[in-house]
Amino acid sequence: MLFLIIVLGVLLIVVATSKFKIHPFLSLLLGTLFVAFATGMSFDLIIESINGGFGNLMTSIGLVIVFGTIIGVILEKAGAAYRMAEVVLRVIGPNHPQLAMSIIGFIVSIPVFCDSGFIILNSLRKALAKRAKIAMASMSVALATGLYATHTLVPPTPGPIAAAGNIGANAYLGTVILIGLVVAIPATLVGYLWSVKVVTKIEVPEDVTANGEEFDYDKVVASFGKMPSTFLAFLPIVLPIVLIALGSVISVLGWEGWFAELFIFLGKPVMALLLGVIAALPLLPKYDEETLTGWVGKGLADAAPILLITGVGGAFGTVIRNSGVEEIIQGWDIAGIFTGVLFLLVPFLIAAALKTAQGSSTTSLVITSSLIAPMLPIMGIEGAVPLALVVMAIGAGAMTVSHVNDSYFWVVTQFTGMQVNDAYKAQTMATLLQGLATIIVTMVLWLLLV
Repeated sequence: MLFLIIVLGVLLIVVATSKFKIHPFLSLLLGTLFVAFATGMSFDLIIESINGGFGNLMTSIGLVIVFGTIIGVILEKAGAAYRMAEVVLRVIGPNHPQLAMSIIGFIVSIPVFCDSGFIILNSLRKALAKRAKIAMASMSVALATGLYATHTLVPPTPGPIAAAGNIGANAYLGTVILIGLVVAIPATLVGYLWSVKVVTKIEVPEDVTANGEEFDYDKVVASFGKMPSTFLAFLPIVLPIVLIALGSVISVLGWEGWFAELFIFLGKPVMALLLGVIAALPLLPKYDEETLTGWVGKGLADAAPILLITGVGGAFGTVIRNSGVEEIIQGWDIAGIFTGVLFLLVPFLIAAALKTAQGSSTTSLVITSSLIAPMLPIMGIEGAVPLALVVMAIGAGAMTVSHVNDSYFWVVTQFTGMQVNDAYKAQTMATLLQGLATIIVTMVLWLLLV
């Protein structure tokens, strides 16, 4: 009954948004309240869950979203995004813009949370799509799935690191990283193929200009006059990524001292993105009210609906989490049914159920790894490669699937302008295929290596 209520809550959000054209913020709020009351939560717990879910998400990514949108506006209005688009297409080739986005996402999300990575790279995504005349939704899914693959599979992202630690694979972190990179390649490829073969048919408002005319890339570039240098164009994006990566590596290696503390501090996403904003200031053609107030103000205005929708998505996930669904999943006893390579299906199914129910990939990785850790010695699973493949199986489940209770789903859809029903076809189906491909590849590697 609890799972049925959650499914009905999701359907309520989808129908309210797509059929009755209710704003996603209100649709999510309705779905949240429906699940809360239908599961019999107390009034105090409902209020605590909604406030806590919204507030906790804003604590972690609220300012990141704001700083990211400000950087995006400056990059776009100063012509830097278009400079980056030309450089990337020159390196990858003009015939494969989605592949370029997938590769960039794959690399960036190794040290950076996928939410932050998508926000950082959003302006580049838009410029590349316009330069190559490719559907915005297709470019978005190519980027989102590239980010998603390494986010759930490759340390030093917190989820895979926590999973490795919980199952006793701390000493084999290098093996986890290496196998994670290998397994993440087909996961990224699946997302790329889905973006090319299916998502190109989805149209969003960004595909045309405000008056309905086709976007003229060359005309827009000519309007900037002198374009920014390649170094200044990439700096607001590269600097935060490098700082976050340095902070993650220093934390993993356990370095201590003033130098380490400084770069761990600068590597926090909020500080790294703030420095990204500062790095974007040299791109301003002039320092006056138009740029320092107008351009920054547009960034704040663009961030507002994304903040609200993402925050209430966090509230929805917290309500589901507090409804008791995690306790039910933790009570499942399915390890005895699966042995050998089939055991990998146990962490996959648990992680997928947790991910689908409560929305957070990191939470799914942490809880699932804690649940299966006692099973591993009993099943005789030990050593670098077997434990690394167990982490991959958990990560595969933590991909499956991203939908309305996942903050990443709303970051992708709101920055792209996709309708919810289109986002289910584009983003949710892509993450389902990524998860299935990942568990299949993991099981094949088990047969070959274990």
